[in-house]
Amino acid sequence: MATNPSQVDRKNDAAADSKGGSATDSFIGRAAVDAKLALPEEIQACIAKQEELKAKGKEVSLADILVKVGFITKTQLRRLLNPAEDSASHSLHQIPGFQIMRKIGAGAMASVYKAKQLSLDRIVAIKILPEHLSEDPEFVERFYKEGKAAAKMNHNNIVQAIDVGEYGGYHYFVMEFVDGQTVYDELVKSRTYSEKAALDLIIQIAKALEHAHARGLIHRDVKPKNIMITKDGTAKLADMGLARQADDAAAAQAEKGRAFGTPYYIAPEQIRGVVDVDFRADIYSLGATLYNMVTGKVPFEGSTPTAIMQKHLKQPLTPPDHLNKSLSTGLAEVVERMMAKDRNVRYQSTTDLLMDLARVQKGQAPLQARSGFDDKLLEDLATGSSEDIFESSPPPRAAQNYVMVPNSTYPTWLVGFALIEFLIIVILILALAF
Repeated sequence: MATNPSQVDRKNDAAADSKGGSATDSFIGRAAVDAKLALPEEIQACIAKQEELKAKGKEVSLADILVKVGFITKTQLRRLLNPAEDSASHSLHQIPGFQIMRKIGAGAMASVYKAKQLSLDRIVAIKILPEHLSEDPEFVERFYKEGKAAAKMNHNNIVQAIDVGEYGGYHYFVMEFVDGQTVYDELVKSRTYSEKAALDLIIQIAKALEHAHARGLIHRDVKPKNIMITKDGTAKLADMGLARQADDAAAAQAEKGRAFGTPYYIAPEQIRGVVDVDFRADIYSLGATLYNMVTGKVPFEGSTPTAIMQKHLKQPLTPPDHLNKSLSTGLAEVVERMMAKDRNVRYQSTTDLLMDLARVQKGQAPLQARSGFDDKLLEDLATGSSEDIFESSPPPRAAQNYVMVPNSTYPTWLVGFALIEFLIIVILILALAF
């Protein structure tokens, strides 16, 4: 009796999972919470137990721990991992040239599957739009734009696009499979990155953005969930779903007045829905991501997305080194410049940002962050014509290379009193002289 290849692959995959795989662990944790099978606190407790066992030399998967402590059953685990119970996967199983292995991610916008590209015998990831969004022309168009945007780039720090298409009524996007986890997964475990580790990853993503920006593309959704880390420490920028050509005037006008992005990391100009959003929005979001990585906190918190976005617009940023005293002044200065509310105060190119990040990484002072304001900004401040003049962040601390002098103007009555006292002394001197 012939064995179904897909069954063999799934068995091998399951065997690998039983030994503990970070990508699978991350997916299982999120999926269990999304399915309301476990609370976030329960997942955290199981992760802590997993780390404890790992320290003792015992490799146990998160799934095994969840089952053993009784948070989920084996049947529930099988349903989370088995794509055969997913209606979309039935259709995907028949996509010519690809063989579905299992689901590795799920969200409101799409599900992601691990699969094999048969022609090249390599593992890939396939993102698929859910059925209800496949009927929405706007989402379908954005989905294909993501594939086309990713296809324009060829960089080691960007998830590679492979194919995009439609089969059985489902729209799919085939991309490079990244065996690892996201920055978000690490932060969820209540881990704060060291300055060294954070800089290493952020510099890689800044290089990815430099590559995209040089091709006229703005990502517009840089955040921890969209930074994937391979097992060898390579950072890869993912999800070009909101990417747009900077010079796409038609798309810009169509989106005018609408805020595209993620509230915790969105740039002020994206919140306002301005037409001419450019690469500096990505620099802001990357700065917010770096802030989150080294402090363990998002830059601004609020009870609603609107409340959070209002703080991006109005509330001054608490410097990251005020929350994490171990951070260097240089890193704090770079983050503050990246997250200036007025984009004219931010880095004016991704290349400039990379220069400062490299200097801080070497223990040197960030030159760009410590430079003064440009002439246009000073002119705007003088005339009051800057659109963000009353909403901009305080200038980077190192740029405040001036000394405040006490006001030398005295009250009028005090000046008059001193003058009278002086005249009386003169009269007394003259009287004594004569």
